[in-house]
Amino acid sequence: MGAIVENSPQTTARAVKSPEATSGRSVQHRFVHNTWYVAMFSVDLTAGQLLSRTVLNEPIVFFRKEDGSVAAITDRCSHRFAPLSMGKLMPGDRVQCIYHGVEFGSNGKCVKNPHGNGAISSAAHLKSYPVVERHSLIWIWMGEKAADPATIPDYSCLDNRPATHVTRPGYLKVAANYELVVDNLLDLSHISYVHVGILGNADTAHADVNVDQKGDVISVSRISKNAETPGILKMMSPAGFERGDQWNTISWYAPSNMILEFGSSKPGEPKEKGTGYFAIHLLTPETERTTHYHYTASRWNVLTNDEQNAAIRDKIYEMRTFAFAEQDVPVIEAQQIRMDQAGKDLKPVLLTIDAGPVRYRRVLDRLLSEDSA
Repeated sequence: MGAIVENSPQTTARAVKSPEATSGRSVQHRFVHNTWYVAMFSVDLTAGQLLSRTVLNEPIVFFRKEDGSVAAITDRCSHRFAPLSMGKLMPGDRVQCIYHGVEFGSNGKCVKNPHGNGAISSAAHLKSYPVVERHSLIWIWMGEKAADPATIPDYSCLDNRPATHVTRPGYLKVAANYELVVDNLLDLSHISYVHVGILGNADTAHADVNVDQKGDVISVSRISKNAETPGILKMMSPAGFERGDQWNTISWYAPSNMILEFGSSKPGEPKEKGTGYFAIHLLTPETERTTHYHYTASRWNVLTNDEQNAAIRDKIYEMRTFAFAEQDVPVIEAQQIRMDQAGKDLKPVLLTIDAGPVRYRRVLDRLLSEDSA
Protein backbone atom coordinates (compact mmCIF):
# COMPACT_ATOMS: atom_id res chain seq x y z
CA MET A 1 0.00 0.00 0.00
CA GLY A 2 0.98 3.62 -0.07
CA ALA A 3 1.46 4.59 -3.71
CA ILE A 4 -0.33 7.68 -4.94
CA VAL A 5 -3.10 6.72 -7.36
CA GLU A 6 -4.36 9.92 -8.98
CA ASN A 7 -6.56 8.34 -11.63
CA SER A 8 -8.21 5.05 -12.49
CA PRO A 9 -5.90 2.82 -14.58
CA GLN A 10 -7.76 3.52 -17.77
CA THR A 11 -7.59 6.02 -20.62
CA THR A 12 -6.14 9.41 -19.59
CA ALA A 13 -6.17 12.42 -21.89
CA ARG A 14 -3.33 14.85 -22.54
CA ALA A 15 -2.01 17.66 -20.38
CA VAL A 16 -3.78 21.02 -20.36
CA LYS A 17 -2.65 24.52 -21.19
CA SER A 18 -3.31 28.05 -19.87
CA PRO A 19 -5.61 30.85 -18.55
CA GLU A 20 -9.33 31.36 -18.29
CA ALA A 21 -12.32 31.39 -20.64
CA THR A 22 -14.99 28.81 -21.35
CA SER A 23 -18.05 29.38 -23.46
CA GLY A 24 -17.22 33.09 -23.40
CA ARG A 25 -16.58 33.63 -19.69
CA SER A 26 -14.02 33.24 -16.94
CA VAL A 27 -13.67 29.71 -15.63
CA GLN A 28 -12.08 30.69 -12.34
CA HIS A 29 -14.17 29.69 -9.35
CA ARG A 30 -17.10 28.43 -11.45
CA PHE A 31 -17.54 25.48 -9.11
CA VAL A 32 -20.67 24.73 -7.11
CA HIS A 33 -19.36 23.45 -3.78
CA ASN A 34 -22.52 22.55 -1.90
CA THR A 35 -23.45 19.58 -4.01
CA TRP A 36 -22.50 15.96 -4.69
CA TYR A 37 -19.79 14.90 -7.13
CA VAL A 38 -18.72 11.43 -8.25
CA ALA A 39 -15.26 10.69 -6.89
CA MET A 40 -14.94 7.26 -8.51
CA PHE A 41 -16.70 3.97 -9.11
CA SER A 42 -17.01 1.79 -6.01
CA VAL A 43 -14.85 -0.91 -7.61
CA ASP A 44 -11.98 1.56 -7.96
CA LEU A 45 -11.42 1.71 -4.19
CA THR A 46 -10.29 -1.56 -2.64
CA ALA A 47 -9.68 -2.36 1.02
CA GLY A 48 -6.29 -1.20 2.27
CA GLN A 49 -5.82 1.28 -0.57
CA LEU A 50 -5.08 5.01 -0.29
CA LEU A 51 -6.38 6.65 -3.45
CA SER A 52 -5.72 10.31 -4.21
CA ARG A 53 -8.14 12.36 -6.26
CA THR A 54 -8.23 16.13 -6.76
CA VAL A 55 -11.76 17.60 -6.78
CA LEU A 56 -12.44 21.32 -7.26
CA ASN A 57 -8.71 21.97 -6.80
CA GLU A 58 -8.72 20.20 -3.43
CA PRO A 59 -6.43 17.15 -2.96
CA ILE A 60 -8.33 14.37 -1.19
CA VAL A 61 -7.30 10.90 -0.09
CA PHE A 62 -9.96 8.18 -0.06
CA PHE A 63 -9.83 4.88 1.79
CA ARG A 64 -12.12 2.18 3.11
CA LYS A 65 -12.47 1.93 6.84
CA GLU A 66 -12.37 -1.41 8.61
CA ASP A 67 -16.19 -1.63 8.40
CA GLY A 68 -16.02 -1.21 4.59
CA SER A 69 -17.41 2.33 4.46
CA VAL A 70 -15.48 5.11 2.72
CA ALA A 71 -13.60 8.00 4.35
CA ALA A 72 -12.19 11.10 2.63
CA ILE A 73 -9.79 13.62 4.16
CA THR A 74 -7.41 16.29 2.86
CA ASP A 75 -4.48 14.64 1.10
CA ARG A 76 -1.88 16.96 2.59
CA CYS A 77 -0.19 16.41 5.94
CA SER A 78 -0.47 19.50 8.15
CA HIS A 79 3.18 19.14 9.22
CA ARG A 80 5.28 19.39 6.05
CA PHE A 81 2.47 19.05 3.48
CA ALA A 82 3.47 15.65 2.12
CA PRO A 83 0.63 13.71 0.42
CA LEU A 84 -0.93 11.34 2.94
CA SER A 85 -1.71 9.02 0.04
CA MET A 86 2.00 8.19 -0.03
CA GLY A 87 1.70 6.80 3.50
CA LYS A 88 -0.11 3.74 4.78
CA LEU A 89 -3.27 2.67 6.57
CA MET A 90 -2.88 1.73 10.21
CA PRO A 91 -5.21 -0.24 12.50
CA GLY A 92 -8.15 1.82 13.73
CA ASP A 93 -8.78 3.61 10.40
CA ARG A 94 -5.73 5.85 10.75
CA VAL A 95 -3.50 7.17 7.97
CA GLN A 96 0.20 7.45 8.73
CA CYS A 97 2.19 10.09 6.88
CA ILE A 98 5.19 8.63 5.05
CA TYR A 99 7.41 11.59 5.96
CA HIS A 100 7.45 11.79 9.78
CA GLY A 101 4.87 9.25 10.91
CA VAL A 102 2.14 11.70 12.02
CA GLU A 103 -1.23 9.92 12.03
CA PHE A 104 -4.74 11.09 11.18
CA GLY A 105 -8.14 9.53 11.83
CA SER A 106 -10.91 9.01 9.29
CA ASN A 107 -12.50 12.26 10.51
CA GLY A 108 -9.33 14.23 9.67
CA LYS A 109 -8.27 14.70 13.30
CA CYS A 110 -4.58 14.31 14.06
CA VAL A 111 -4.45 11.37 16.48
CA LYS A 112 -0.74 10.75 16.90
CA ASN A 113 2.42 12.84 17.03
CA PRO A 114 5.26 10.35 17.49
CA HIS A 115 7.78 13.07 18.35
CA GLY A 116 8.75 14.86 21.57
CA ASN A 117 6.01 14.84 24.21
CA GLY A 118 3.41 13.87 21.59
CA ALA A 119 1.46 17.12 21.91
CA ILE A 120 -1.11 17.71 19.15
CA SER A 121 -2.06 21.23 18.15
CA SER A 122 -5.60 21.90 16.92
CA ALA A 123 -3.94 23.35 13.81
CA ALA A 124 -2.80 19.83 12.94
CA HIS A 125 -6.33 18.64 12.19
CA LEU A 126 -7.43 18.23 8.56
CA LYS A 127 -10.74 18.60 6.76
CA SER A 128 -12.92 15.54 6.24
CA TYR A 129 -15.64 15.23 3.61
CA PRO A 130 -19.08 13.58 3.67
CA VAL A 131 -19.09 10.49 1.44
CA VAL A 132 -21.98 8.28 0.31
CA GLU A 133 -21.74 5.04 -1.67
CA ARG A 134 -24.77 4.64 -3.94
CA HIS A 135 -25.58 3.21 -7.42
CA SER A 136 -22.09 1.58 -7.55
CA LEU A 137 -20.54 5.05 -7.22
CA ILE A 138 -18.70 6.94 -4.48
CA TRP A 139 -20.15 10.44 -4.05
CA ILE A 140 -18.44 13.29 -2.18
CA TRP A 141 -19.90 16.54 -0.82
CA MET A 142 -17.48 19.45 -1.21
CA GLY A 143 -19.31 22.31 0.53
CA GLU A 144 -19.70 23.62 4.07
CA LYS A 145 -23.49 23.28 4.24
CA ALA A 146 -25.02 20.09 5.63
CA ALA A 147 -24.84 17.28 3.07
CA ASP A 148 -28.21 15.83 2.04
CA PRO A 149 -27.97 12.33 0.49
CA ALA A 150 -31.53 12.74 -0.82
CA THR A 151 -30.18 15.15 -3.45
CA ILE A 152 -27.90 12.55 -5.07
CA PRO A 153 -29.14 12.04 -8.67
CA ASP A 154 -31.09 8.86 -9.39
CA TYR A 155 -28.92 6.34 -11.21
CA SER A 156 -30.87 3.32 -10.05
CA CYS A 157 -30.72 2.03 -13.64
CA LEU A 158 -27.32 0.68 -12.55
CA ASP A 159 -28.74 -1.26 -9.62
CA ASN A 160 -29.80 -4.90 -9.61
CA ARG A 161 -29.25 -5.50 -13.33
CA PRO A 162 -27.82 -8.67 -14.90
CA ALA A 163 -24.07 -8.29 -15.25
CA THR A 164 -24.26 -8.64 -19.03
CA HIS A 165 -26.66 -5.66 -19.24
CA VAL A 166 -24.28 -3.14 -17.64
CA THR A 167 -20.94 -2.15 -19.19
CA ARG A 168 -17.77 -2.02 -17.16
CA PRO A 169 -16.77 1.38 -15.70
CA GLY A 170 -14.91 3.81 -17.93
CA TYR A 171 -12.71 6.76 -17.02
CA LEU A 172 -11.03 9.62 -18.88
CA LYS A 173 -9.27 12.74 -17.69
CA VAL A 174 -10.19 15.55 -20.06
CA ALA A 175 -7.81 18.50 -20.39
CA ALA A 176 -10.60 21.06 -20.52
CA ASN A 177 -13.09 22.82 -18.28
CA TYR A 178 -16.09 20.72 -17.28
CA GLU A 179 -18.57 23.18 -18.81
CA LEU A 180 -17.21 22.45 -22.28
CA VAL A 181 -17.93 18.76 -21.74
CA VAL A 182 -21.47 19.56 -20.55
CA ASP A 183 -22.00 21.70 -23.67
CA ASN A 184 -20.88 18.76 -25.81
CA LEU A 185 -23.29 16.31 -24.19
CA LEU A 186 -26.33 18.57 -24.07
CA ASP A 187 -26.03 19.30 -27.79
CA LEU A 188 -26.20 15.85 -29.35
CA SER A 189 -26.57 17.21 -32.87
CA HIS A 190 -22.82 16.61 -33.12
CA ILE A 191 -23.25 12.82 -33.11
CA SER A 192 -24.19 12.87 -36.81
CA TYR A 193 -20.81 14.42 -37.61
CA VAL A 194 -18.26 13.58 -34.91
CA HIS A 195 -19.64 10.05 -34.32
CA VAL A 196 -20.96 9.17 -37.78
CA GLY A 197 -21.49 5.43 -38.13
CA ILE A 198 -21.35 4.79 -34.38
CA LEU A 199 -23.92 7.05 -32.70
CA GLY A 200 -25.34 8.94 -35.65
CA ASN A 201 -25.52 9.31 -39.43
CA ALA A 202 -26.90 11.61 -42.12
CA ASP A 203 -30.49 10.57 -41.33
CA THR A 204 -30.21 11.37 -37.62
CA ALA A 205 -28.94 14.88 -38.41
CA HIS A 206 -32.58 15.69 -39.19
CA ALA A 207 -34.43 15.48 -35.88
CA ASP A 208 -37.22 17.09 -33.92
CA VAL A 209 -35.59 18.75 -30.90
CA ASN A 210 -37.30 19.62 -27.63
CA VAL A 211 -35.93 21.19 -24.44
CA ASP A 212 -37.73 20.60 -21.15
CA GLN A 213 -37.07 21.83 -17.62
CA LYS A 214 -38.37 20.31 -14.39
CA GLY A 215 -36.99 22.11 -11.39
CA ASP A 216 -33.27 22.37 -12.04
CA VAL A 217 -33.17 19.32 -14.33
CA ILE A 218 -32.73 20.17 -18.03
CA SER A 219 -33.64 17.54 -20.66
CA VAL A 220 -32.96 17.76 -24.38
CA SER A 221 -34.72 15.27 -26.69
CA ARG A 222 -34.09 14.45 -30.35
CA ILE A 223 -36.32 12.18 -32.44
CA SER A 224 -35.52 10.93 -35.95
CA LYS A 225 -38.29 9.11 -37.85
CA ASN A 226 -37.68 6.24 -40.28
CA ALA A 227 -33.92 6.78 -40.18
CA GLU A 228 -30.99 4.47 -40.63
CA THR A 229 -30.26 2.86 -37.28
CA PRO A 230 -26.88 4.00 -35.82
CA GLY A 231 -24.28 1.26 -35.49
CA ILE A 232 -24.33 0.94 -31.70
CA LEU A 233 -28.12 0.48 -31.66
CA LYS A 234 -28.11 -1.86 -34.65
CA MET A 235 -25.62 -4.08 -32.81
CA MET A 236 -27.96 -4.59 -29.84
CA SER A 237 -31.15 -4.97 -31.90
CA PRO A 238 -32.68 -8.08 -33.47
CA ALA A 239 -33.26 -8.37 -37.21
CA GLY A 240 -35.64 -5.81 -38.66
CA PHE A 241 -34.16 -2.73 -36.94
CA GLU A 242 -31.92 -1.68 -39.83
CA ARG A 243 -34.16 1.37 -40.22
CA GLY A 244 -36.56 2.77 -37.70
CA ASP A 245 -37.39 5.58 -35.31
CA GLN A 246 -34.52 6.73 -33.11
CA TRP A 247 -34.64 8.98 -30.08
CA ASN A 248 -32.30 10.26 -27.47
CA THR A 249 -33.14 12.23 -24.34
CA ILE A 250 -30.26 13.54 -22.26
CA SER A 251 -30.93 15.01 -18.83
CA TRP A 252 -28.56 17.28 -16.92
CA TYR A 253 -28.46 17.16 -13.12
CA ALA A 254 -26.69 20.18 -11.68
CA PRO A 255 -23.90 20.83 -11.72
CA SER A 256 -22.36 18.21 -14.03
CA ASN A 257 -23.96 14.75 -14.09
CA MET A 258 -26.05 13.42 -16.97
CA ILE A 259 -28.03 10.43 -18.14
CA LEU A 260 -28.92 9.71 -21.76
CA GLU A 261 -31.75 7.43 -22.85
CA PHE A 262 -30.84 6.26 -26.36
CA GLY A 263 -32.91 3.79 -28.34
CA SER A 264 -34.56 2.63 -31.55
CA SER A 265 -37.77 0.90 -32.60
CA LYS A 266 -39.21 -0.27 -35.90
CA PRO A 267 -40.80 2.51 -37.97
CA GLY A 268 -44.04 3.70 -36.41
CA GLU A 269 -43.82 1.46 -33.33
CA PRO A 270 -43.74 2.92 -29.81
CA LYS A 271 -40.35 3.07 -28.15
CA GLU A 272 -41.52 0.60 -25.50
CA LYS A 273 -41.27 -2.08 -28.22
CA GLY A 274 -37.77 -0.99 -29.12
CA THR A 275 -34.47 -1.36 -27.31
CA GLY A 276 -31.60 0.83 -26.19
CA TYR A 277 -29.51 1.84 -23.23
CA PHE A 278 -29.07 4.44 -20.52
CA ALA A 279 -25.71 6.15 -21.04
CA ILE A 280 -24.27 7.50 -17.81
CA HIS A 281 -22.01 10.59 -17.93
CA LEU A 282 -20.47 11.74 -14.64
CA LEU A 283 -18.31 14.88 -14.77
CA THR A 284 -16.29 16.05 -11.78
CA PRO A 285 -14.12 19.17 -12.07
CA GLU A 286 -10.54 18.47 -11.06
CA THR A 287 -9.28 22.00 -11.76
CA GLU A 288 -10.43 24.89 -13.96
CA ARG A 289 -8.65 23.13 -16.81
CA THR A 290 -9.16 19.40 -16.15
CA THR A 291 -12.21 17.18 -15.68
CA HIS A 292 -12.69 13.67 -14.33
CA TYR A 293 -15.06 11.89 -16.73
CA HIS A 294 -16.62 8.62 -15.50
CA TYR A 295 -19.02 6.70 -17.72
CA THR A 296 -20.91 3.45 -18.04
CA ALA A 297 -24.14 2.21 -19.65
CA SER A 298 -27.13 0.06 -18.72
CA ARG A 299 -29.36 -1.58 -21.34
CA TRP A 300 -33.14 -1.53 -21.23
CA ASN A 301 -35.73 -3.83 -22.86
CA VAL A 302 -32.98 -6.20 -23.94
CA LEU A 303 -34.10 -8.15 -27.02
CA THR A 304 -30.95 -10.20 -27.63
CA ASN A 305 -30.23 -13.56 -25.98
CA ASP A 306 -27.84 -14.36 -23.13
CA GLU A 307 -25.23 -15.82 -25.47
CA GLN A 308 -25.04 -12.51 -27.35
CA ASN A 309 -25.23 -10.13 -24.39
CA ALA A 310 -21.73 -10.56 -22.95
CA ALA A 311 -20.15 -9.73 -26.31
CA ILE A 312 -22.56 -6.84 -26.85
CA ARG A 313 -21.74 -5.45 -23.38
CA ASP A 314 -18.03 -5.39 -24.19
CA LYS A 315 -18.60 -3.90 -27.63
CA ILE A 316 -20.77 -1.09 -26.21
CA TYR A 317 -17.92 -0.19 -23.86
CA GLU A 318 -15.38 -0.26 -26.67
CA MET A 319 -17.49 1.82 -29.06
CA ARG A 320 -18.39 4.43 -26.45
CA THR A 321 -14.79 4.68 -25.24
CA PHE A 322 -13.61 5.18 -28.81
CA ALA A 323 -16.29 7.84 -29.37
CA PHE A 324 -15.27 9.74 -26.23
CA ALA A 325 -11.50 9.31 -26.20
CA GLU A 326 -10.75 9.46 -29.92
CA GLN A 327 -13.54 11.69 -31.21
CA ASP A 328 -15.07 13.97 -28.52
CA VAL A 329 -12.09 14.65 -26.27
CA PRO A 330 -9.66 15.84 -28.98
CA VAL A 331 -12.24 18.38 -30.17
CA ILE A 332 -13.06 19.61 -26.66
CA GLU A 333 -9.41 19.94 -25.67
CA ALA A 334 -8.69 21.80 -28.91
CA GLN A 335 -11.59 24.15 -28.09
CA GLN A 336 -10.04 24.89 -24.72
CA ILE A 337 -6.67 25.69 -26.25
CA ARG A 338 -8.14 27.98 -28.92
CA MET A 339 -10.23 29.83 -26.33
CA ASP A 340 -7.23 30.29 -24.07
CA GLN A 341 -5.15 31.58 -26.97
CA ALA A 342 -7.68 34.36 -27.53
CA GLY A 343 -6.54 35.98 -24.28
CA LYS A 344 -10.03 37.38 -23.65
CA ASP A 345 -13.57 36.23 -23.01
CA LEU A 346 -15.18 35.00 -26.22
CA LYS A 347 -18.85 35.32 -27.07
CA PRO A 348 -20.03 32.24 -28.96
CA VAL A 349 -22.43 32.63 -31.88
CA LEU A 350 -25.56 30.72 -30.87
CA LEU A 351 -27.52 28.35 -33.12
CA THR A 352 -30.92 26.74 -32.56
CA ILE A 353 -29.13 23.57 -31.42
CA ASP A 354 -27.74 25.51 -28.44
CA ALA A 355 -31.09 25.72 -26.64
CA GLY A 356 -30.11 23.03 -24.13
CA PRO A 357 -26.68 24.48 -23.25
CA VAL A 358 -28.17 27.96 -22.90
CA ARG A 359 -30.91 26.70 -20.56
CA TYR A 360 -28.59 24.69 -18.30
CA ARG A 361 -26.15 27.58 -18.03
CA ARG A 362 -28.90 29.82 -16.65
CA VAL A 363 -29.50 27.28 -13.89
CA LEU A 364 -25.79 26.84 -13.27
CA ASP A 365 -25.23 30.61 -13.01
CA ARG A 366 -27.99 30.86 -10.41
CA LEU A 367 -26.60 27.95 -8.40
CA LEU A 368 -23.12 29.46 -8.48
CA SER A 369 -24.53 32.74 -7.17
CA GLU A 370 -26.44 30.95 -4.40
CA ASP A 371 -23.40 28.86 -3.52
CA SER A 372 -21.10 31.87 -3.18
CA ALA A 373 -23.71 33.68 -1.06
